[in-house]
Amino acid sequence: MKDLLKIYENKEPEIVFNWKDAETDAEGWTVINSLRGGAAGGGTRMRKGLDMNEVLSLAKTMEVKFTVSGPAIGGAKSGINFDPKDPRKHGVLERWYKAVSPLLKSYYGTGGDLNVDEIHEVIPITESSGVWHPQEGVFNGHFKPTEADKINRIGQLRQGVIKVLENINYSPDVSRKYTVADMITGYGVAEAVRHYYDVYGGSVKGKRAVVQGFGNVGSSAAYYLAQMGAKIVGIIDISGGVIKEEGFTFQEIKDFFLTKNGNTLQTDNMIPFAEMNERIWSLETEIFAPCAASRLITQHQINQMIDTGLEVISCGANVPFADKEIFFGPIMEHTDERVSLIPDFISNCGMARVFAYFMERKVQMTDEAIFNDTSEIIKKAIQNVYNKNNSKLEISKTAFEIALKQLI
Repeated sequence: MKDLLKIYENKEPEIVFNWKDAETDAEGWTVINSLRGGAAGGGTRMRKGLDMNEVLSLAKTMEVKFTVSGPAIGGAKSGINFDPKDPRKHGVLERWYKAVSPLLKSYYGTGGDLNVDEIHEVIPITESSGVWHPQEGVFNGHFKPTEADKINRIGQLRQGVIKVLENINYSPDVSRKYTVADMITGYGVAEAVRHYYDVYGGSVKGKRAVVQGFGNVGSSAAYYLAQMGAKIVGIIDISGGVIKEEGFTFQEIKDFFLTKNGNTLQTDNMIPFAEMNERIWSLETEIFAPCAASRLITQHQINQMIDTGLEVISCGANVPFADKEIFFGPIMEHTDERVSLIPDFISNCGMARVFAYFMERKVQMTDEAIFNDTSEIIKKAIQNVYNKNNSKLEISKTAFEIALKQLI
């Protein structure tokens, strides 16, 4: 696996598009790792301090993810080095998408990512640049549909991603109008845990869980885990956190979800971040869902969790460990050899899978059909790993081997 990984990591990307904004100091890159299957896909992120290497590593991550979620295309990513809190953000995005629109019309599909919203920014701004849909390039490059078929499938995509959830099994509050895009990634993180226990033995019910991050992914993962009967004992995010060693009730987790402030936890009983960061890693827990930013978790933190009886990690963040390597650095490898580690390209593939699902011909548009499809894709990926290696250890190593053999 490591030899395959080295070949894959060292392969130069096929296309690197570099842009410098004429009106601000913003700089952006689209990195297309390969045009496998005639197209490539990956979201657009914005943060101050971002560089091309970050975008390249994410493009390679996307390519691995597509081996699970489909379609069978190459990985790509766009990144803009700019402060997302700057009031000039919208203008930067307008000029960026205008510059990159020829790629989006031909062979590249994008979506939302860190600090760039799919529904309120990506879709309307790309449309104003003459792109039918942010995924139009994947249709043209990979599917090569007739004009009528493209119109129908883009219609499905447009309707599906922003579809308001109506089924109380998937929405914390149907009156709040949560969308598929709001909930699907966190749902997949939770479903990965459920399928892990179904395949490897045991049950999620009654298991204690710690969640890192309380944005869209972390809050929805916590919600669905609690709905399954897991006991959330701790939540940590950038603003602080909460601990309840006997586990928060489902209603308490639901209330945290409904009262969060944007992407942060908000409660009267908030423990300051410094104290949380000292305490949370030594809580007794079986399940860990890292859903914050990439490359945060240290080996010391993971060792503390392993010592308290940790069983399974379901990654909501891409590359959650503080390794410098693109994939599978020493902290990730150390973790994979000691607990069941479900890699990000399986557990957080929900949004990528939703795009793939809506690109198919005439699919069901119900909440149940959309969410069940993501669940089944994750279940299949975990079962494939088990079929190759039925040990609870080295799950990520095995999953990478399966993926890389499709790419090299």
